Amino acid sequence: MKQDASNDLSTIVAAAGKKSRWRYVIILGLLALVVVGGGAWYRHRLDEQNAGPIYVTEPLKRGEISLEVTATGNLAPTNKVSVGSELSGTVAEVLVDRNDEVKKGQVVAKLDTTKLMQTNASMKANLATAQARVAQSDATAKESVANLGRLEELLQLSGGKTPAKAEMDTARATRDRAQADLEAAKASAQASEAAVRSNETDLSKAVIKSPIDGIVLTRSVEPGQTVAASFTAPELFVIAESLEKMELQVAVAEADIGRVEKSQKAVFTVDAWPDRNFTASVTMVAYGSKVTNNVVTYDTELEVPNPDLSLRPGMTATADISVASSKDVLVVPNTALRFNPNKDTANPADAGPKKSFVQNLMPGPPRRGFNQGGGKRNGGKPGPRPPSAEKEKSHVWVMRDGKPVEVTVETGLTDGSRTEVSSPELKEGDAIIIRSETAAAS
Repeated sequence: MKQDASNDLSTIVAAAGKKSRWRYVIILGLLALVVVGGGAWYRHRLDEQNAGPIYVTEPLKRGEISLEVTATGNLAPTNKVSVGSELSGTVAEVLVDRNDEVKKGQVVAKLDTTKLMQTNASMKANLATAQARVAQSDATAKESVANLGRLEELLQLSGGKTPAKAEMDTARATRDRAQADLEAAKASAQASEAAVRSNETDLSKAVIKSPIDGIVLTRSVEPGQTVAASFTAPELFVIAESLEKMELQVAVAEADIGRVEKSQKAVFTVDAWPDRNFTASVTMVAYGSKVTNNVVTYDTELEVPNPDLSLRPGMTATADISVASSKDVLVVPNTALRFNPNKDTANPADAGPKKSFVQNLMPGPPRRGFNQGGGKRNGGKPGPRPPSAEKEKSHVWVMRDGKPVEVTVETGLTDGSRTEVSSPELKEGDAIIIRSETAAAS
């Protein structure tokens, strides 16, 4: 019995020894793989560090560049007229509708003239009566003058004895009264005639006409509607002159208004035609300002050709006004002005003594939250810029004989992505470096 237990214990110990040896073999194999893989990775990193950068270039070209001011506004007719009625009354007819083309003097609506016609007939009758009274007074005046003439002739023939002085005075008074009655009758006739003319003017105003050639934009009246004209004439129609030429009214910001001038060209878009660019030119820059929510703007008007009538009053437009431009100049991408091979392609291997393979495997100290020379302190305000950065001249780098060469340039206009440059050392076709890439990235 004891012999059997001893044999079993020996078997268990032998089996455990075999498992331990296999575990050691596996661990050693994994360590070997880590060492081999790490060595390969380290060699690859060394190759990357030792490899030179690859420069991405663009040929220097000539082109046009412009400085633009952006503003938004709305389209409007160059001349828009509100057509109303000076009379109160009932609308009898409406002869035009929205979008109808009208000519100057064309009848667009009529008011009911029944009462006006009745009043006109009565006034004409009064005028006829007044004119008859004038004729009667004129005859009486002529008769009194003739009678006075006969009495004066008789007085002269009688040597002043007859007729009596009282009779002569009566004749003269009769003549004067007849003349006064005639003048009164004439005045009454003139008043009646003026009343008739006034009534006829009202009759003409009952026929509402278009004051201009144009297009009916709005119609605010229907037949049978009562129009009440008091201090202001009620608006019945809005008529715009030909929409083949329109006006764009935009608000230019205070910071940009100093660069905007009359006759400058502009390009604008509208939501209705997102794929089209429309042209315009500045016709007026207001001196008076507007303040909205503490923002100061200045009204600016632009003339817009609209031959195909694709643009309509009230459309919202975003305009880019060209305030300065340069043509046939050397132009580079802004990335070329920011590129510096000494910063953008610094070789990490040159930053300090090379580390061994084991040192590369070991974790380094934690990075500090402050980058010297213009970094940020954990999301705080930017640090001060290096003094040299403010004194650097504008420059670009050009590939010549396979090497980057720095060229000092004078910069001109920029549109945010491209900038005008000039230098006697530059010529069209030069390979301008815009960025660099490592061999691994390529």
